[in-house]
Amino acid sequence: MTEKTLNLAAIDIGSNAARLLIKSLSEEKDGIHFSKLLFLRIPLRLGMDVFSSGKISDEKKSHFVHTMQAFAHLMKAYNVQCYKACATSAMREAKNNREVLELARQKSKLKIELISGEEESRIIYENHLNLLQLKGHFLFVDVGGGSTEIALMMDGIKIANASYNVGAIRLLKENADGEELKKMEKELREITQECSNLTIIGSGGNIGKIYRIVSKSRKDDDVIPIETLEKFYQKIHKMEIEERMRLYDLKSDRADVIEPAAKIFLRIAKCSGAKQILVPNLGLTDGLISELGRKYFQKGGDLF
Repeated sequence: MTEKTLNLAAIDIGSNAARLLIKSLSEEKDGIHFSKLLFLRIPLRLGMDVFSSGKISDEKKSHFVHTMQAFAHLMKAYNVQCYKACATSAMREAKNNREVLELARQKSKLKIELISGEEESRIIYENHLNLLQLKGHFLFVDVGGGSTEIALMMDGIKIANASYNVGAIRLLKENADGEELKKMEKELREITQECSNLTIIGSGGNIGKIYRIVSKSRKDDDVIPIETLEKFYQKIHKMEIEERMRLYDLKSDRADVIEPAAKIFLRIAKCSGAKQILVPNLGLTDGLISELGRKYFQKGGDLF
């Protein structure tokens, strides 16, 4: 019999899309349970503006505000009692981010927090206990539209982490800083040179989609061998966007960024010596929900 139920929501405003996740947290006799009630992804593509002009255009601003209003209405419909909304790379860099976030707050009543790349990485992996139980060397890699977050873990303990302005939309728009790429590769070689049998833990919508495309079944422990990723990259690299959409049933906002995202993972694998990518189902919204739930019980059942 359920004793307590709490509906929690998380909003992730990324460089390519905004995501809303609503889960029900229940405290039962056999422990704590999370049940997904709703997941919604809206391709705002803020990075297309920000990484070209440095600001969010009026058109994107309007789309963003309407999206936040829609998210707020859905949260009310699902009786959400607590939420956290975070914005990452594109919103961080937008010259007019304060104006945009304030307008969204006025129209939707949602408070949105700008978080650093390092904080984004922490939220994702620290709130997935299964990752903290892994033995050996693992390189957590989250490739987004505007940035890539990396954390090196040994036996579940973080020993190094960094955030780089290297993302799928930046590469797509050819606005990636060459020096930033070189810095990422140099630092990766340095921190992983003593690591043996290193495995990448991949996060982000693109690597999840790649896994679903290249995997013949779900019986392979959610792993993509690097050689499989290389073959996939070489194949889609030669394709037009429309062909990728048709062949792999991709939406346009995924079909264009999936190639540069694969390229980033391949460069990281080459620099670190990793031979495979583990692709668990995790993301910023999942991490935010887990963090909210943990805080709820740490405070004795009071989040407010």
